[in-house]
Amino acid sequence: MAGITLRLHWTDPNGHPQKYEDPLPITLGRHKDNTIQLEAQKISRWHARLEASDDDIVLIDNSSNGTLVNGRRVGRVILENGDAIQIGPFIITVVINIETITEEQTLSDTDLVEVTLADDDELLSAPPVLPSPPRPPFPPPIFDRALVPIEALRAGDLPIDETTYLTIGGGLGSFIWVDYLRICGIAAGSIVALGQTEKPYGNYQRLCLNSQIKAHDRLRSNSESCPDNIWGWPGYGLREMGQALNGRQWRRAAGLGWQLLTEPIFDNTYTPRSGDVFAAIDREAGRIGWPQIWRYGRVRSIRKTADGRYVVAYSQTQKSTDPIHKLMIANYLHLAVGYPAIRLLPDLQAYRQQTGDFTHVVNAYEPHAHVYEQLLEQGGAILLRGRGIVASRILERLYEIRTRNPHIVVIHLLRTPKSAGAHFGRAQRLVENQWEFQRFNWPLGAWGGPARSKLEHAPPDQREKLIMVWGGTTTAKRKSWRHIVQTGLAEGWYRQSFGAVQRVERDEAGALVTVIRSHDLPQEIRLTADAIIDATGLISHVSSHPLLNDLIEYYKLSTTAHHHLDVAGDFELVGLRNGPGRIYTSGIMAQFGYVAIDSFLGLNYAAQRSVERLRQAGAPDMRSLNPIRSLAQWLRWAGGVAP
Repeated sequence: MAGITLRLHWTDPNGHPQKYEDPLPITLGRHKDNTIQLEAQKISRWHARLEASDDDIVLIDNSSNGTLVNGRRVGRVILENGDAIQIGPFIITVVINIETITEEQTLSDTDLVEVTLADDDELLSAPPVLPSPPRPPFPPPIFDRALVPIEALRAGDLPIDETTYLTIGGGLGSFIWVDYLRICGIAAGSIVALGQTEKPYGNYQRLCLNSQIKAHDRLRSNSESCPDNIWGWPGYGLREMGQALNGRQWRRAAGLGWQLLTEPIFDNTYTPRSGDVFAAIDREAGRIGWPQIWRYGRVRSIRKTADGRYVVAYSQTQKSTDPIHKLMIANYLHLAVGYPAIRLLPDLQAYRQQTGDFTHVVNAYEPHAHVYEQLLEQGGAILLRGRGIVASRILERLYEIRTRNPHIVVIHLLRTPKSAGAHFGRAQRLVENQWEFQRFNWPLGAWGGPARSKLEHAPPDQREKLIMVWGGTTTAKRKSWRHIVQTGLAEGWYRQSFGAVQRVERDEAGALVTVIRSHDLPQEIRLTADAIIDATGLISHVSSHPLLNDLIEYYKLSTTAHHHLDVAGDFELVGLRNGPGRIYTSGIMAQFGYVAIDSFLGLNYAAQRSVERLRQAGAPDMRSLNPIRSLAQWLRWAGGVAP
């Protein structure tokens, strides 16, 4: 029979990644005799069981508090590779390995069932009860080869499609890469984008909404960084100004014009409204044929083929229990899979593990509207963790609520005071009230000229140091929220505390207490709040992403010291070239390869570099984006005409 094993990945309360791999069955729960012991208040003694059933992996929930798979509560469900199981505070990623069938299936004597008919007392032998036919393993066993023969794939039963250009992720990174391909002459029928959200900004919009950036709120981006417009002109600022003029809003149009002319010396840096950005992407998606290019799919594995291409195993199963598995063969791949998961500080993770309290301790990127609703109704105290752009937006949101209910206090917990900002040469970032200012997550001047040349020619260890110094945890120097900080400090409703967290707990009265130890005081300090908001970011470790981890382990790929993908200057993934075939990447997973590209401009930059290198390598049907073609394509963009 087929041998089925699972590899389970999760993070322990101290923030350390854990891995478990063993044959089925596997039990999970609070009791020490479980295969995997998970200790938390709302986890049952024998919470759940994973077992094999007809070559499927089945999860059976035995608990009173429930088990979630991909966010939905389940009782019994067939698991797919890459599913996320949530048991109490633990989120466990599933990696499935199914070995080939090694022995023939035969019927035993007990497979024959005799049925007694009472009416005529006649004994009949019923037909043998055959076991359900085993579902073929997925990805297929042929994926155990480093170079997969095309003939072997075609001899199998899985549907196979072929394309020239394939991007995996389906988000903004994929969308911008596809946009460049279309502008460079590639037909929509030669491109496929695999992802799980129909809108290319779907995941990004969800994170924006959770972190309190609504459609009318402004993103941390500039006017010319346009996912929908590779030329950057007209930027979002000019477009918003044009909307104001069309609506006869003369004063607003004049204000926008002044801001664009004088930023950042005499006015705040212009930043676009999120709703305008998403609407512009919708228009460009329609122009380049994105609905025909995008397909729903969760990619399970990628392998090189023997003819110099790549084969991708993906699943199109959504809510159905009957999986739909397919293969896609492509000449050129692009990976833009984004962040694997939400990160929670270790002490907060430990608290949630022990108590199962997901209501009062939240990450800023998780849905947590209930926190603001309760503050609006009852007031209270919020403990804020983190000092970057997300923390500043959360502070703005709390200030907005406080204008309607003044009985709100914000305690901002910082590990250490910050008296001076990062510096490089004679340049140094400004620090004001413990906030370090930089307009964007990457200096615009570092995208070209001597700074970019210095970065690209630096050895890997020096390059990572430059990226850390030039980037880092910063926020924008906006007058509005700087005023909020100054006002809050002066009025006392916003205060800052410094120290290392010892633990988070509930005291005898049921209050939520964060115990810290200051660097200059011997005794512990107790900070009491009604809720804690963690605004420290997202996980970017490649091993946390099942697809990337599989690629790295199977092909023994190198990674950077910060656990990101090792990429070349054109964003080709080092170690995966297959004859003429190439795999490129963009986004956070390539951040420490050459430039900090976790931004609109960064995604544009990575797409331009990789597409141009493909053209130089002789990729079919691709035209040079020379000045004449570029102007012609811009005119088509301006007129809304397909490339």
